[in-house]
Amino acid sequence: MTENNHDRIKQSFENKDWPEIKSSDSWNIFKIMSEFGEGYESLSKIGPCVSVFGTARTKPGTKYYEMAVEIGQKLAAAGLGVITGGGPGIMEAGNKGASKEKGASVGLNIDLPFEQSSNPYIDHDKNIDFRFFFVRKVMFMKYAQGFIVLPGGFGTLDELFEALTLVQTQKSAEFPIILVGSSYWKGLVDWIKSTMLEEEHNINEKDLELFTIVDTAEEAVNEIFEFYSKYSMSINF
Repeated sequence: MTENNHDRIKQSFENKDWPEIKSSDSWNIFKIMSEFGEGYESLSKIGPCVSVFGTARTKPGTKYYEMAVEIGQKLAAAGLGVITGGGPGIMEAGNKGASKEKGASVGLNIDLPFEQSSNPYIDHDKNIDFRFFFVRKVMFMKYAQGFIVLPGGFGTLDELFEALTLVQTQKSAEFPIILVGSSYWKGLVDWIKSTMLEEEHNINEKDLELFTIVDTAEEAVNEIFEFYSKYSMSINF
């Protein structure tokens, strides 16, 4: 445990008087409201987009980085903008692909103590910084017409399960959720089926239809359009 983490844990147990608590909470409310306001104002103008999720740690030239570039290109060529977390890795690749095709390239960057900084392929007027993860996730969910999820870590899983939960609980209209890389997702999906569904009965079998697994950029983008074609809808500009 780092010294900084140790201090933060200690501080969380320190007694605070009511004026101190009230002042701190009130200031946080204003910061949260400000982030929501900036996000709504900026993203309400971008038009139809797809959110592309994935790790910040994937390097250029690797399989999933180049696939994310291709996904971004295909989405932009079809008239859709690309929303990412704004950082390096898969996020950078998605923005890079959109930028190559002159499509809307949106970055929702998060202030972290490590690894995260805005990538250079985000449109300068669509690069938004956040301090609060939950505000950032609202923007991902509200302004995207679909989600393409490439391999990632805890943050990617957080975003994936947020999307699945919103659709499952009908807090959001159904939208396409595409997992890219069957070999990567196999272990998780097998556990969902065998443990969550069959052993513990914590989800319904129909919940397995909330996501689709593909292995190529072309399949991922086609799934977005096939989903909306069922409703005789076009989502491009």
